[in-house]
Amino acid sequence: MPLLLTVAGILALILLIAYFHLDTFIAFILVAIGIGLAAGMDVPAVGKSIQTGIGNTLGELVLIIGFGAMLGRVVAESGAARRITNMLVDLFGVKNIRWGMALAGFIIGIPLFYNAGFIIVVPLIFTIAASTKLPMLTVAIPMLSALSVAHGYLPPHPSPAALVGQLGADLGKTLFYGIIVAIPAIVLAGPIFGKTLGRFNPKPDREVFDAAEVPATDLPGIGISFFVALLPVIMLTVFGPLRGYIKTQGLSQTLGGKILTLLGEPYMGMLISVLVAVYALMLRRHVPMKKAMKHLEEAIKAASPILLVIAGAGALKQIFNDSGTSVYIGQQLAGLNMPPLVLGWVMAALIRVCVGSATIAGLTTAGIMLPLLQSQTGVHPELMVLAIGAGSLMLSHINDAGFWLFKEYFNLSINDTLRTWTVMETIVGVVGLLGVLTLNAIL
Repeated sequence: MPLLLTVAGILALILLIAYFHLDTFIAFILVAIGIGLAAGMDVPAVGKSIQTGIGNTLGELVLIIGFGAMLGRVVAESGAARRITNMLVDLFGVKNIRWGMALAGFIIGIPLFYNAGFIIVVPLIFTIAASTKLPMLTVAIPMLSALSVAHGYLPPHPSPAALVGQLGADLGKTLFYGIIVAIPAIVLAGPIFGKTLGRFNPKPDREVFDAAEVPATDLPGIGISFFVALLPVIMLTVFGPLRGYIKTQGLSQTLGGKILTLLGEPYMGMLISVLVAVYALMLRRHVPMKKAMKHLEEAIKAASPILLVIAGAGALKQIFNDSGTSVYIGQQLAGLNMPPLVLGWVMAALIRVCVGSATIAGLTTAGIMLPLLQSQTGVHPELMVLAIGAGSLMLSHINDAGFWLFKEYFNLSINDTLRTWTVMETIVGVVGLLGVLTLNAIL
């Protein structure tokens, strides 16, 4: 019965979102209520589980995603993203421009949410393709593959950040392992696959973009642009591991220990990054405080729908837990002759194909895989985050907003979008799994 309820719940979720186009948050709540009642939970208990799930899931995540959105907006609006891209283009030259675009996409993709990053880099792609006379998709795919990988693998992006919390993974380790796995995925799906796309000839309507060049004299310096974009990564990888060391050494109550522990908190790293970005990229360059704060306000507005989706997924996860469904499924899955990391990847890929959203696929899979992760030793939760993240990027097609974003902006046919965008996303997903399994064998 619990297994049937889970299958029915996932199918209902897919039907409500993909067929009836119901708001995703509402769909999650309706399915959560249905599964809770069908599992025999009392009405008050269902309501309590939903509230608990939303609260526990959002918690610190509101800070990480909110500050991440703010940082991305400042990096974009200040011209720092454009400065990074221009420098890498100059550094790599026309011959190796695909590698430069991939690196630029990855650096820009760390602080920027995917949709925001896409909007920022598309005008750059147009400009670079025109100036180098290279086929447009050979320039575009390397950069967009890097954005996609960052979106699926790396905190502070919504899905991996939420998965870290749900699966009890260490954020700093997840980011470190994620970067290792991301490199081969970007290389194969970006520059190498992109090189084969010269036969496609997209003719985008450039009038739909505000592609006006920011004067070079108005762009921030290259050093501060790189520093601000990478500051969250620096803080998470440097101070994050220190928290465990300080605790084991009994230094938690010393002043130095408290300061280092605070700096190692993910939300603190993001907050400091935002404050540094506002000062270095805006106030120091004579942007009025009121205008700078307006950019942060707009960033929060853009991130709020993502937070609602995550909240809904948290409610469903809690219903799975409180109804006993997750425990039952975990016991059944534990008996399968499939490695947990592969199983998490497969489940995320299947939900992604059905629903279209990488975030929904990742969060739904996490709720189902959590009991299995808790019941088995030797499974690194950080690698499970990455396996699910890789699976959630698989086979993007007509039910994925990213698919249509790419198709419409580059004015491609559906068939050509499937042959370019979908193949790129599939390469990212498969290589991600192989990277995770390789890391697991080493660890």
